Amino acid sequence: MDELSARQLPHSLEAEQAVIGSMLIDSRCVPDLLEILRPDDFYLQQNRDIFNTIYSMFSFSQRIDPVTVEDQMKQNGVFDDASTHDYLLEIINVTPTAANARQYAQIVSEKSLLRQLGQAAIDITGLVTEEVGEPQSIMDAAEQKIYAIRNGRSNQSLEHIGTILLSVYEQLVERAHSDSDIPGLSTGLKDLDDKIKGLNKSDLLLIAARPGMGKTSMALNIAQAVAKKSNQTVVIFSLEMSKNQLASRMLSNESFIDSQLLLTGKLSEEEWGKLGTAAMALSKTDIRVDDNPSITVTEMQAKCRRVDNLGLVIIDYLQLMTSATGKVSENRVTAVGEISRSLKIMAKELNVPVICLSQLSRANESRSDKRPMLSDLRESGSIEQDADEVIFLYRDDYYNKESAEPNVAECIVAKNRHGETGTVKLQWLPQFTTFSDREWKHSEG
Repeated sequence: MDELSARQLPHSLEAEQAVIGSMLIDSRCVPDLLEILRPDDFYLQQNRDIFNTIYSMFSFSQRIDPVTVEDQMKQNGVFDDASTHDYLLEIINVTPTAANARQYAQIVSEKSLLRQLGQAAIDITGLVTEEVGEPQSIMDAAEQKIYAIRNGRSNQSLEHIGTILLSVYEQLVERAHSDSDIPGLSTGLKDLDDKIKGLNKSDLLLIAARPGMGKTSMALNIAQAVAKKSNQTVVIFSLEMSKNQLASRMLSNESFIDSQLLLTGKLSEEEWGKLGTAAMALSKTDIRVDDNPSITVTEMQAKCRRVDNLGLVIIDYLQLMTSATGKVSENRVTAVGEISRSLKIMAKELNVPVICLSQLSRANESRSDKRPMLSDLRESGSIEQDADEVIFLYRDDYYNKESAEPNVAECIVAKNRHGETGTVKLQWLPQFTTFSDREWKHSEG
């Protein structure tokens, strides 16, 4: 019965052969076809082996023709002497023309998509009939499977190292041709970018501080910088402040109008003009805000999956969140541990950086040096372990009015999986509730 079902899975051997034949006849079509297909899209293992060989050869800029492909297959151990040689000749002979290669590839891609959907449906049916877990977790698992297919990612958990290395190689080539000095998205703060190498995909970045240090301001700075420079969507989940409060903060930051004036509305004609220009600039970005105070990680992930061109997720803040299941645990350390682990999984699943803000305990206030340490993380549990980067914000003038460096913020990188730890000094502009690089100068003109 299984063998009969396997034969009935959607596929087109003719289209698969025509794709490979086109690549062997005219290697100029290879780049176009590699944008559409991956090895797993081929139903027949022999076709998959040939395509995978061509895929690898192209990545390493090797010449592609029937002779070189055959030789590479021998080196890779996927060449079965005479039968494979005859099959390659057969493919070339049955391919009508390389001119229709994209159409052949589209057929192969569509059949592969149908097979993946069919397998997802079987997996989801199995979860439902066996009642594995709670209905909410089953729904989340079902959504994850469909999301993976929609985003062109295989559901298979085991991937060959060769395919992974090709992906790494492609990333290196992309970075080599990039104008940016950092691999990730820019925070808009050059010194911080240099330290953490930007905001990298699938990373969980924790920004922690005592109240009043500017956690939310830092997050909004980064949100605006990413939205403007990358033209990607930034999603902000605000569990503390309302949508209007966040928008007002961003307006002050963008217009360089004192945030206190925005509370009263007593603005001059020039300031109204600046406000209008700032509002127009912000409206052109794709920043989306959710201020539901009781949202769970699962709900956040479900909402983000439906966002096209997602670039960054920001959550304000950790201690206000309920666990991934939506239940309030009596043991807060365990609950926060569950949340931080769920956030890391979300970052990997969505393949975007996730920034989460966190409150610090009062432990630092009893020390003579009030700079935060990793041990100050409230209900720390696994937060330190799950986060890829941990950044503390500290302003000496908050505690010491006679500080030698007023309005200077220390950005303490306490954990950094992409480089060294250390301190980056930033300028704090209290009237605009914003941070900037220290060489920043603002002229009224």
